[in-house]
Amino acid sequence: MLGLLLDRSRLLPPQLIAPLVAEEVARIGGRDVSILLQDYAQELLVPLPGRKLHVSQPEPVADSPAGRSFLRAEVVEVSQDRGIRMYLPLLDGSDQVGVLALTMDSVGDDDRRLLGRLSGLVADVLVTKNAYTDQFFLARRREPMSVSAEIQWSLLPPLTMTTPQVAVAGILEPAYRAAGDSFDYALNDNILHLAVIDAMGHDLDAAAMATIAIGAYRHARRVFISLAEKYAFMDDAISRQFGPDHFVTAQLMHLNISTGEIELVNAGHPAPLLIRGGRVVRQLETATTLPVGFGGELPRIKQHTLQQGDRVLCYTDGIIEERVNGGDPFGEERLIDCVNRLGKDPSQGLRADLRLLSHTLKRERNGRTSDDATLFMVEWRGGAADHLAVLD
Repeated sequence: MLGLLLDRSRLLPPQLIAPLVAEEVARIGGRDVSILLQDYAQELLVPLPGRKLHVSQPEPVADSPAGRSFLRAEVVEVSQDRGIRMYLPLLDGSDQVGVLALTMDSVGDDDRRLLGRLSGLVADVLVTKNAYTDQFFLARRREPMSVSAEIQWSLLPPLTMTTPQVAVAGILEPAYRAAGDSFDYALNDNILHLAVIDAMGHDLDAAAMATIAIGAYRHARRVFISLAEKYAFMDDAISRQFGPDHFVTAQLMHLNISTGEIELVNAGHPAPLLIRGGRVVRQLETATTLPVGFGGELPRIKQHTLQQGDRVLCYTDGIIEERVNGGDPFGEERLIDCVNRLGKDPSQGLRADLRLLSHTLKRERNGRTSDDATLFMVEWRGGAADHLAVLD
């Protein structure tokens, strides 16, 4: 079954993925197949329309078997009158694409193993074919999206990445009107490279600046080594393209995933928060540097060392500067209080925890997100991953 899907996937048009998957599942006694994709606001799992697919109402991420499978990246089985409804996470690498749902009369260990491998292959095919079609984008979009938001979503890397040594997760609000906020990361050998940016202004001007900033960052990351050189390269690109009256705040980081050592450059951003055991223990101090585009001197690098299990939360000023309760800024103290309150509950995994924090913060701000508000979290786990390259 897996071989047939793999053999055909290279030439398979995007609209025929769903019918082929439904046919394959039917061969082992499965029925009512649904492919559920995460919407851009990370609130719903939306059924992909398609021939031979079971298309029902969207399922909430927060409180449903499908949502539990998605957030925890685990198989969920629900007994029903006519069999067992299975929800299998669609994982591209470690990024959750969505959920494959189907019903079986009964489920054995061989079925679970086969369906788990099928869901992984389906996720890979969906991600590959997504570059060739708008079909999946249209399914995920639940309301009109601004041009600037379209640009930003096309810039973003996968929202999550998980390895045995490190995990990352990011979330961007307002999902359908974002403009100047963005983030990027890459894991090159033992160094996790990370950037969180906030371009001044709104709408297309901000999106254009963010595009140049991220493009310059990626170029510098692939050419230079030091954080200081990355900053200088981005600074030169923004000042040359937009002149002295435009700027981008930025936070740049190197994390050695073998040792937990961090290097930081902070160019106008709030300082990251260090979370240990579910509580904020302190800010990660940084040597302040002028925002990108102002022609600042080469920045000084601040170094820190993490403990295993530590999390680092980066955020843009849209989180803490939103006006609430008659005009008071939301503020960093309220952000820390939200982190600490949520940290009292058992962790559901990095992505689930960050999503819960984002939605909690939005409720605390009375649902207001008048400026872009980005959260990006890194969890350092330590250890090694060499065992994954050894065949038993």
